[in-house]
Amino acid sequence: MTVAGVDLEEARFDADHPRSAALAEDQRRSLLAGVPMPWMTRWPGSFPVSVAEAQGGRLVDVDGREYVDLCLGDTGAMTGHALPAVTEAVSARLATGATAMLPSTDAAWVGAELGRRFGLPLWQLAISATDANRFVLRFARHLTGRPRVAVMDWCYHGTVDETLAVLDPSGDVVARPGALGPQADVAATTAVVPFNDLDALDRRLARGDVACLLMEPALTNIGIVLPEEGYSAEVRKITRRHGVLLVIDETHTMCAGPGGCTAAWGLEPDLLVVGKAIGGGIPCAAYGLSAEVAERLSGPMLGHEIDVAGVGGTLTGSALALAAIRSTLTHALREEDFAVAVPLAERFTAGVAGVIEELGLPWHVQRLGCRAEYWFCPPPRDGAAAAAAVDEDLEGFLHLWCLNRGVLLTPFHNMALFCPSHTEADVDRHTEVFAEALAALTS
Repeated sequence: MTVAGVDLEEARFDADHPRSAALAEDQRRSLLAGVPMPWMTRWPGSFPVSVAEAQGGRLVDVDGREYVDLCLGDTGAMTGHALPAVTEAVSARLATGATAMLPSTDAAWVGAELGRRFGLPLWQLAISATDANRFVLRFARHLTGRPRVAVMDWCYHGTVDETLAVLDPSGDVVARPGALGPQADVAATTAVVPFNDLDALDRRLARGDVACLLMEPALTNIGIVLPEEGYSAEVRKITRRHGVLLVIDETHTMCAGPGGCTAAWGLEPDLLVVGKAIGGGIPCAAYGLSAEVAERLSGPMLGHEIDVAGVGGTLTGSALALAAIRSTLTHALREEDFAVAVPLAERFTAGVAGVIEELGLPWHVQRLGCRAEYWFCPPPRDGAAAAAAVDEDLEGFLHLWCLNRGVLLTPFHNMALFCPSHTEADVDRHTEVFAEALAALTS
């Protein structure tokens, strides 16, 4: 694609979104970076599109343009937008009080259902997966007396300071590129190991200074990187051998099924974090604990000063959040929902793979449950290889091309997420648009 071709796509975008352009100009007067959250600048185009409404697998912008939404709020709307049952439950709860710093009648049901799905018996709420991850890292250091946590190279677990760390080319732990104002040298707080490298994990944990390993069952935020055969089971053996707690973050990998990869793959975490999707769009998260970990924490959790222990939040575990979670898990993210969404992701994967094969490109498309993503390289086995394969210009062009033709992909990478409201026609529309984009690139 020539510069002129890219300019034509930019001009098309500008012409199609005059109302969004006007709103973007207004936003720049009062909002830092011109958006409510800075990552909203990552969408393609010269300004962000403003949303008017979203229903199911569709989104409509303020200019009246409709999109097949394959972003779904970067997993936050994995149920589909505006799930009617959640809207009803949240509206009813708002009418009777959203927050009171007391348990509601939904609390016991939520804990039991999370336990049923993920296999851990005891639970606590958080307002985001970032907070939940932050809390469990505190617990791990408290229980083990060890100062460091371990994460996978190029992982992402929200805005948790200790997790914004990578390995540099010499193998040293450094702050992740783009991390602003680290509170401490991450080399002092964090051990980093490559995904799918059992020897590196064993060697690092053998030093005896790591409290827990926080990991996704499959990397997602640098693109989908799947574990190799037997990797997950060996990780569990290694962590146990070195007395390291295993924390599984299922916030994105819940796309694998109702209990995420933990249930689908038979994982055995000591603690588990899940967020975003479980509230149907209402901010909330949860973390589960094994019986052993819960027993060891029972004293501190009942302590007189637990309110200043670095774990909590006034709006955390609110009646509103509990109502949203109960309704979401009752009416969505069930076996029958994944039975619709996963085949759509399989169809997406086959369609993209067919286009890539026809053009003879050395690209690849990866899938995890109802989530799929394409790479500009063969499938990477770790985060560093995934990061090295990023081509921001190519990615930006493909995202803009798709957006201009009514298909939204997740802005940070080439990810598509499917919910039961999507259709085969939605999948085929993306395949058609993707093929047209590659034809334009190779013409």
